[in-house]
Amino acid sequence: MLEELKSKLGEEIERLTHELQVTLPKAIQKAVEHGDLRENSEYKSALERQQFVQARLNHLTKRYGELSKIDLSEVPSDRVGFGSRVTVIDQRTKDRETYTLVFGDYIDIDSGQISMASPLGQALMGKKVGESVSLSLPRGERKLKIKELQTLSQVVDEDKK
Repeated sequence: MLEELKSKLGEEIERLTHELQVTLPKAIQKAVEHGDLRENSEYKSALERQQFVQARLNHLTKRYGELSKIDLSEVPSDRVGFGSRVTVIDQRTKDRETYTLVFGDYIDIDSGQISMASPLGQALMGKKVGESVSLSLPRGERKLKIKELQTLSQVVDEDKK
């Protein structure tokens, strides 16, 4: 999972870098050739896109650096954290749900991925098997009990098999 995420980030960084260094300079040059820049919407649009791409690229580069610093040997094997696969039981409905905690940029709700920054992600962070968490949601309070936990290092080991 960690390598997959780093690969996705790397691909997006590569794409945005190409856009920033090749595509956008050409678009800006073409717009400049049209003359008066004060009323040139193509020029303004290209500059706005350039600013957005630069900001996104900075964010992704920082995130990639954070991922590269993760030492799987230092990840606690008994607590929920980034990359953990957590199975919980809803104490009211008895429904069983499994989630994987990821960074907010790479959520895939259909596959059970939730952001560490979400209310559920924050409630689960640092918890152990057997502990309960409470969430205050707009539709009411939700109580969950952690039944199973696979930390990032355990998930990575399983994926290698």
